[in-house]
Amino acid sequence: MPEQQQWTITATEQPPEWFIQAVKQYTPASSGLYAAQLFWQRGIKNDQQLTAFINYKAYQPASAFEFGQEIHLAIARLQQAYNTKEKIAIWGDFDADGITATSVLWDGLGQFFAQNTQLIYYIPNRLKESHGLNHQGIDNLAKQGCKLIVTCDTGSTNLEEIIYAKQLGIDVIVTDHHTLPTERPPVAAIINPRYLLREHQLFHLSGVAVAYKLVEALYHILPNIAKYPLEDLLDLVAVGLIADLVQLSGDCRYLAQMGIQRLQEDFKLPVAARRRPGVGRLLELCQKSGDRPTDISFGLGPRINAVSRIQGDASFCVELLTSRDVKRCNELAEVTELANARRKSLQKDVQAQVAQKLTQLDLSTTSVIVLEDGQWPAGVLGLVAGQVAQETGRPTILLSTEGSGEDSTPTPLARGSARSVNSVDLYQLVKDQAHLLHRFGGHPFAAGLSLLVENIPLFTAAINQQLRQSLGSTTLTPTVQADLTVTVADLGKELFLELKLLEPCGMGNPVPKLLIQNCWFENSWHRNQQDWQGKKVQYIKTEFDIRDDSSRSAFPGLWWGHYKDELPIGRCDCIAELDYNTFKKRYEIRLIAVRPSVNSALTTRNGLNLSYPLTPLILDWRNFPTTSAYLGSGSIERSRDARHKSLSTSPYSPLPTPPLLLEDCPTNWDDLRMWLRRCLTISRSASGLDNQQQLAIAWSKPNHQPPKEIWLTLVGIAKYLSRTNQLVTRVQLLEKIGISDQTLLVGIKALKYLGFTVKLQDRYLQFTWNPTDNAENLADAAATRFLAAVREEQFQRQYFAEVPLSTIVAIASYDNNHS
Repeated sequence: MPEQQQWTITATEQPPEWFIQAVKQYTPASSGLYAAQLFWQRGIKNDQQLTAFINYKAYQPASAFEFGQEIHLAIARLQQAYNTKEKIAIWGDFDADGITATSVLWDGLGQFFAQNTQLIYYIPNRLKESHGLNHQGIDNLAKQGCKLIVTCDTGSTNLEEIIYAKQLGIDVIVTDHHTLPTERPPVAAIINPRYLLREHQLFHLSGVAVAYKLVEALYHILPNIAKYPLEDLLDLVAVGLIADLVQLSGDCRYLAQMGIQRLQEDFKLPVAARRRPGVGRLLELCQKSGDRPTDISFGLGPRINAVSRIQGDASFCVELLTSRDVKRCNELAEVTELANARRKSLQKDVQAQVAQKLTQLDLSTTSVIVLEDGQWPAGVLGLVAGQVAQETGRPTILLSTEGSGEDSTPTPLARGSARSVNSVDLYQLVKDQAHLLHRFGGHPFAAGLSLLVENIPLFTAAINQQLRQSLGSTTLTPTVQADLTVTVADLGKELFLELKLLEPCGMGNPVPKLLIQNCWFENSWHRNQQDWQGKKVQYIKTEFDIRDDSSRSAFPGLWWGHYKDELPIGRCDCIAELDYNTFKKRYEIRLIAVRPSVNSALTTRNGLNLSYPLTPLILDWRNFPTTSAYLGSGSIERSRDARHKSLSTSPYSPLPTPPLLLEDCPTNWDDLRMWLRRCLTISRSASGLDNQQQLAIAWSKPNHQPPKEIWLTLVGIAKYLSRTNQLVTRVQLLEKIGISDQTLLVGIKALKYLGFTVKLQDRYLQFTWNPTDNAENLADAAATRFLAAVREEQFQRQYFAEVPLSTIVAIASYDNNHS
């Protein structure tokens, strides 16, 4: 069963009236109360703070020279290169922050050094190399005559590689924001905001913002050389800052605000006049306009990141972001969009496989989730790890051993990504196991690592023990926090404009979460999302209308990654974000979490109470140790009648009538509805509430075989039956291969393409095989349909193994009220 989510509401101290009036100046169409509450919660409690937060023109940014001696050393080394016409290489990184940082240095340093001759850039291949400097790349740059490397978003801890570059006569300037080395490396300069005090307004800069500060200093020292203004780089800075999920406070917020404005202004221009046609085309493909931070976090950022995740080499993204060739940028944008579509598909596949592995894991004894697989593409593991961490409330590490067994690899390595949650310092956790690792790097919330495959069990045990000891009696649980309590009547343009005052949102200033109580859903439907070419990428999105007693009007919303059947039927509470859909041009909510209302009971038309746990119609005994808890010391192979007898006197069954026991996991709601209707029919005919018929859902977690193995088993059985002339019943066949009637029918159709003839004799099936030369080819498509049917059935069984009891109760209530 999935972990129970813990809901919390941020403690709200009513802001004073003078502060509410100060906020209202920025929201003339509304009271300003909700925005004032949020500002007050987040420590903005005077006029000066409020003005600087909302209006970037009132904010005083820090000078690049507040980095002190290191920024002066960096500028001096760049001036030397400028005067002696040395060749410089920008060493970037392959994520969105690294790509935009490389682009900022390419455009910014490109005002002083001739691009492609005196200035080049190098971005490691994500699938073949790791983050940071490496010997092979340095050798390559040395052969091209480079005398200076300027890193961005990387390099702080690459001590060995920096020494190696120095031996080849190459100086290094590090610009980075990741973990500091224990001692200063032998570099020309190292500009890293972590050297500053935590309270400093530059402390939270991401890689792209640090690169921008270096260019800013160079513009100051060498004025009247640059052809384009420094501010032209701000749109790229905003993309990298928001995509990298850094804390958007101080100069980070200021730069993001300025950059979003530049991004929007450029997008409004005719295509031929845009400074960045590649960025404009990407916005068009993801149906965004560039005026919202979410256009970056849900649009541009994932697309830039997708290129290295899928292709490995993301070098062309710098050209996409900096070129003014419209035709070339359109081509590169479409390649990027295709990579993102492929990323979505791979991510979905890995998510399903990880979910399957999680069913075999006892989360009650697991502090850090560590999972491995030989087929997982390394490029999407960080994304899936982040989702698992959020859903389980536990730091998650996913490792790919793909290719680790190849002969060309002398020491088989597993490579993967780690994501944290609940304020656990993941970087420190991983660092403390450095003796078991090949390489690692990152920050408290995310890390990348590689280690010998043989070290994975030891690493898993050690990191779990370490976190357990540090947590003590603290329990890790998935948590969702609401900031404000609102009603459906509050939702709309006025509230949206109030909440928009807090943008751009990010770490330290999250998107406001709204708690809506005692509401219900109508007109829900779901569909698969499609990519920009109309090809299906199997992502589910449920759309709905939400209502409560505050308004006669419904309000639209959507729920990503969920089916409509997962919405409770009846009164419920939900946590959501308010958004504006630029494509549909409407305000809507994005559902984050939902549960049956704690203040309402579901009552059927004939008076049967269907709330839980009061006199439950439905007992949830899934995955319970029924054989020991309910059958005493008897054999676990007792008959169903014996189990009924034992259940009728069990303390878990509060009513004298034995419950109907459903042990086979259903594959659709109709299967379950049949049993629910049977219980309701018996209950209606019973005399009095004490004779209410209960249903005990008692299926276990499914233990699925891989679909291909099921296909091979089916073919093997068919060949055996044909060879021995034996007959088999449908039930025997279903029990042997563990699939449903409907899926078996698809399998039998596929067998016919292999040359099998299947005849029905009384209750038995007879298989005869007459193979032909082209039978295998003809069966491929049919077998693919069978495999798809098996996967869908397994997905449905997994869903019903975990679907909350509240959802099942709500379905029962709805069916009874509409029967």
